[in-house]
Amino acid sequence: MNLEEIKDLIKLVSKSGIGKIEIENEGFKIAIENGASFSEQPVYVQAAAPVAMAPQAVAAAPSTPSTPVASAESTDESRYVTVKSPMIGTFYRTPGPDKDAFVSVGSSIQPGDKLCIIEAMKTFNEIESEISGKIVKVLVDNASPVDYDQPLFLVDPA
Repeated sequence: MNLEEIKDLIKLVSKSGIGKIEIENEGFKIAIENGASFSEQPVYVQAAAPVAMAPQAVAAAPSTPSTPVASAESTDESRYVTVKSPMIGTFYRTPGPDKDAFVSVGSSIQPGDKLCIIEAMKTFNEIESEISGKIVKVLVDNASPVDYDQPLFLVDPA
């Protein structure tokens, strides 16, 4: 199962009202649970084939970078672009415990610049910028869990 299929599965679970879905096959298992579920019983699906993912391959070339979406939370922030999480996982601002943050408030960014890392299923995914601008606000604390489509950064497009 590749990253795009996992994203599509997450969207399906969140939109369909399925409470929980688990997929398991030789050496591969994924469970997605919807917090606002209507069903208490999980849905079990048999995957077609096992897939072994190399963490460094995913981290080096993510299949789909995060998609920035304009934010209209308030009149002051309406001109900013919100960078959202492309997946569920744990948000990290630094490449390691003793390293500096990828970006901080005031940092100038260009398309392709690394913004953060999201760990999902023991795979570290580098999230890259799709826009140029200046980081106005970091919306998530380091080592915090994030949901799919959760705002991570506010960017003032230059």
